[in-house]
Amino acid sequence: MEYRQVGKSGLMVPALSLGTGTFGGRGEFFKAWGTTDVAGATRLVDICLEAGLNLFDSADGYSGGAAEEILGQAIKGRRDKVLISTKATFRAGKGPNDVGASRIHLTRAVEGSLRRLGTDYIDLFQLHTFDALTPLEETLHTLDTLVRAGKILYIGCSNFSGWHLMKSLAIADRYGWPRFVAHQAYYSLIGREYEWELMPLALDQGVGTVVWSPLGWGRLTGKVRRGRPAPEGSRLNSPIAMGSGPRVSDEYVYRVVDVLDEIAAETGKTVAQIALNWLLQRPSVSTVIFGARDEVQLRENLGAVGWQLSAEQMARLDAASAQPKTYPYWHQQGFERNPPAAGL
Repeated sequence: MEYRQVGKSGLMVPALSLGTGTFGGRGEFFKAWGTTDVAGATRLVDICLEAGLNLFDSADGYSGGAAEEILGQAIKGRRDKVLISTKATFRAGKGPNDVGASRIHLTRAVEGSLRRLGTDYIDLFQLHTFDALTPLEETLHTLDTLVRAGKILYIGCSNFSGWHLMKSLAIADRYGWPRFVAHQAYYSLIGREYEWELMPLALDQGVGTVVWSPLGWGRLTGKVRRGRPAPEGSRLNSPIAMGSGPRVSDEYVYRVVDVLDEIAAETGKTVAQIALNWLLQRPSVSTVIFGARDEVQLRENLGAVGWQLSAEQMARLDAASAQPKTYPYWHQQGFERNPPAAGL
């Protein structure tokens, strides 16, 4: 397993990490992801550690906290061998303070995660989304306090826009508080908007990207292609908001999968392995989170490391997945002093 530095921090993480959204299966939304119990999760952790994958990502909102509880049981007795990443910000209760990035909610959220995970510290704690109501000064000061208390070692954010992230970094620098070293963001061969502003920002500011949903909500697993729609029970068919991810045209997906199929025939790798390997060669990416319902899926995804797509194969995938940029990115791209190497 290759290990990579997270942004400008000293934290080293595996190129691949395991997401725990499939643990628990509480509620219709997460039931569509998976229903892995403690025994199943323990087996997945065993396989990961054997392969050198030691980073496990969760959130207080996954299955109402059950995912953290199951992860905590699965790593019991080997906390020193693993890295834990978890998140909070989304609603965790019915009360007015059970949501957001306020001091009261983040403090409660971290204490709750520590209890469910059965640990006294979190390696990487991330804000799950941006809270427009709470002043960033309050949020970042709270995170600084939690870091100083030893309850969090590194901090990050998730699903921030460019200005959210840059403003956060500027405030942290102003007061000498810890900076976000990671940004957990959606990025895939069929979701490349991350490259327009967040990637250049990450490269400029030294923020490592933690990729979530790298297979585009299951569209890049090889199960979906021309003449073969999403299988019954797939979360792509979920009626729940965000259950099926961002809307993309079928033709766009088919165009990308066509090239993935071609390269799969050339390399002997699976469609999913190729889609993951493409991400691992993209700038700013520190680790790619994947989920696995069972050992078969886990072992297939682990096969995405230890080899590399050729430059020519990368270029073909880039071309197949390219989409027109929105303003002002298309305009900036045309300026002679904004070369591709700058991420523009």
